Amino acid sequence: MAAKKKYLNKNVYEASVERVDFIFKNFEKIYLSFSGGKDSAVMLNLVVDYMKQHNITQKIGILFIDLEGQYQMTIDFIKDILTKNRDLFDVYWCCLPLNLRNSLSVFQPFWTPWNLKDKDKWIRNYPDFPCITEKNNPFPFFKKYMEFEGFIFKFGEWYANGKKTACLVGIRSDESLNRFRTIALKQKRMLNNLNWTTKISYTEDLYSCYPIFDWTGKDIWVGNYKFNWDYNRLYDLFYKAGIRLERMRICQPYGDDQRIGLNLFRVIEPEIWAKVVNRVSGANFGNIYCGTKVLGYRSVKLPRGHTWKSYTKLLLETLPKATAENYMVKFGKFIKHWQTRGSVVNTSWLPAEALVSGKLSTRGSKNMPLVIYTKIPDKLPIWAEMKKLGPSWRRMAICILKNDQLCRSLSFSQTKKQRERMQFLLEKYKII
Repeated sequence: MAAKKKYLNKNVYEASVERVDFIFKNFEKIYLSFSGGKDSAVMLNLVVDYMKQHNITQKIGILFIDLEGQYQMTIDFIKDILTKNRDLFDVYWCCLPLNLRNSLSVFQPFWTPWNLKDKDKWIRNYPDFPCITEKNNPFPFFKKYMEFEGFIFKFGEWYANGKKTACLVGIRSDESLNRFRTIALKQKRMLNNLNWTTKISYTEDLYSCYPIFDWTGKDIWVGNYKFNWDYNRLYDLFYKAGIRLERMRICQPYGDDQRIGLNLFRVIEPEIWAKVVNRVSGANFGNIYCGTKVLGYRSVKLPRGHTWKSYTKLLLETLPKATAENYMVKFGKFIKHWQTRGSVVNTSWLPAEALVSGKLSTRGSKNMPLVIYTKIPDKLPIWAEMKKLGPSWRRMAICILKNDQLCRSLSFSQTKKQRERMQFLLEKYKII
């Protein structure tokens, strides 16, 4: 049965304060994953207020991963708020060469901030705040070119060091379906059956905690106003530029979701824009086209004389060899899935290539007939493709055009083996 929201007879602020209180009373160590964004800033302000009101003198950890290519306004805000509350925090400001997703280029699908090999191209120098670099790195687990997510996980285990530890994360369930599922998933390991906690390590007593998971975007800004909390003033400029509240992203401007606001980087901080273009492949393309429909699903037109299948093959031939191979492996798995496992969908609109199999689903909508495909259709109704209800060659072509090398639009996520191979290829052919 699908998870449903349950409403309490209290406001979200009161509920979050109770959760913070529970965390401080039930964990030996606490640290907060901080990005300088609106949600993690609210999370930090809640914790600061609680610690001051309860005269808590034992410091908590603050983990901030500096991505080099961020807005200077974000860096200034982070420096200011951490300096103001330095007596409450042990700060881990990390300027390390980690692998980051670059959704703007087929030639540089990942980029590495703070890579000493590229120091002459750095967007900015190390901050004038005590920070952790490749040369003074205290983490025994760190490896150059680690994935961002892998570093965060290993940091948590290192910080816990055998003690019961809470990692405070400022995510909200109304921002995306994936975030809602993070909270609502029943199969995860929780502390005291509290759905806003998730155990994230088998080797350590380490939990991610989401005290503000039930806040809405409006709650965030009401809280900032009502309690006079510090927040990143970059959001004021986004608002004046007409960006909707739910579309404001600041953490990694070149990611799949964040690139929608990349055109503002040039306007807001023109003095460093040239460095960004020189540093991150495809940044200027994103600046020009992120605000248009060029990357939109409905705007893609099929060239004359092509089917979507032939167009997909043409696109693959234009790509760098390693990138094309990545797509072909993913496409092969995508096709095999729909021709063997299939999915449960409404059968009223199915094309001729679809077949209602005699098999019953053992996942999701159990005991419902599975729909498989004897052949991959050239296209489906656009609404069906956008809801991922079936396969088509158009879906694969658009996946390439959007530079979706993880094939997230085909319901894939990146594997560890794929990340390692991609990094190997990047290093191998870097001189070329």
